[in-house]
Amino acid sequence: MKNILRNIFGPSKEEIWSQLEQQINARVVHTQRFLSSDIKVLVEHKNWTIVLDTFHRHEGKTQIPYTRMRCAYDNRDGFRFMIKKEGFFSDLAKYFGMQDIEIGDRIFDDTFILQSKNPAQIKTLLELDSIKQHFMALSELSLFMVKVKDDEGYWGQTFPEGVDELYLEVRGILKNLEQLKVMFMLFAEIMDRLCQIGSAYETPPNIILK
Repeated sequence: MKNILRNIFGPSKEEIWSQLEQQINARVVHTQRFLSSDIKVLVEHKNWTIVLDTFHRHEGKTQIPYTRMRCAYDNRDGFRFMIKKEGFFSDLAKYFGMQDIEIGDRIFDDTFILQSKNPAQIKTLLELDSIKQHFMALSELSLFMVKVKDDEGYWGQTFPEGVDELYLEVRGILKNLEQLKVMFMLFAEIMDRLCQIGSAYETPPNIILK
């Protein structure tokens, strides 16, 4: 049965994600969720831990799977932002007055919507070409979005004062190994850049993401 499913759907998430252990020095952790087992992938970058896993979100009567990446850190100046892919609903939101910051890179500005209460800071964050290149490499993903959150919402963890979370999500179960590696590189470079521009401390945050 397992071979039949593999022939139909290709390699499983567990099979693909486990390859990250050898390719980027990641650590695969097996978890238990209700009556089923799952995995998440951890990568240590300096004093931060980047976590890759999946979750489900109710959309109408259907549960839709999402792939997410998270990294908790000490936010030095309260800088928060959201970067998400352009789309039909984004065009409607802009029509009704939603803020859209432009950085002067035509292709990037046409591909993504940028939101922040500190436009100058997000422009400085994206001055690094490699960060923009990583975003563009992931721009074909469905409902791709990166933002800084102050906690994980009503059903998630509450963070200590001053601790925020760099957060990425994409609709569906991502099983493209190269895209997964780009996601980890993107997070590592954003965290380094946040420190460079004075928006993050390099000290380990006082929280372990579940």
